Amino acid sequence: MGNGSLSSYLEVKNLSHNFSFNNTETPVFTNLNFSLEKGEFLCILGTSGCGKTTLLRCLAGLLKPSKGEIFIKGEPINNTGRHCAMVFQTFDQLLPWKTVMGNVIYPLLVNKADRLPKKDAKEISEKYIEMVGLSEYKNYYPHQLSGGMKQRIAIARALAMQPSLILMDEPFASLDVDTRLSLQRELLRIWKISSVTVLFVTHSIVEAISLSTKMLVMGSSTEGVKMFVDNKVEGERGVLRTPESPGYSECWTEINNSLRRS
Repeated sequence: MGNGSLSSYLEVKNLSHNFSFNNTETPVFTNLNFSLEKGEFLCILGTSGCGKTTLLRCLAGLLKPSKGEIFIKGEPINNTGRHCAMVFQTFDQLLPWKTVMGNVIYPLLVNKADRLPKKDAKEISEKYIEMVGLSEYKNYYPHQLSGGMKQRIAIARALAMQPSLILMDEPFASLDVDTRLSLQRELLRIWKISSVTVLFVTHSIVEAISLSTKMLVMGSSTEGVKMFVDNKVEGERGVLRTPESPGYSECWTEINNSLRRS
């Protein structure tokens, strides 16, 4: 058993990371501390270069932090595993030579630690392809899909791994406004059904308020966490909050002031 708190699903304790170049250590972020309960939807904001993507890579076990610890259910995270899956901003995260089904099923068949029989992997893949509304496209290749459809398949692939944590790095940033709004609604619907915990990086205050249960604002490389708050804008779980939602303008102002405060 690790040393994390048993009361929290995810705990980040005194996390710092430096990049090394020519024997010089440059801090990316310093002493990040926060915790989440299972099933939360955390949106992470901050200016460019504050380390949002680096934080996700540490949480995924892809990058060893320079200092500090990460716990999931009280156990330390030291390497990659089935505890989490990532969805990126770019549309080229799918394997172009594989169909939609081939992309979603692939991680289930190649994971040596938890490899599934092909029949079981196919059933799981079909379930999540249906969940994102693309069953009729399961035999299509990525080049035959729109950008929004590719992102939905990336989400299906992440869910098919049945992680307890999904890390999303500005997954809708490159999409047009209508597609982005549609996928935000879709993501909240899926999140409500699956009860997975989501950490979602965004530069948009509007997107953060629309999606999250909690919001975290990262400061400069030495500031750590500038703000970590519940989303107090009224709304139903799994439904987008809008500017008409009670408390929206106050929340927007609070986050915007935090981002601008040096």
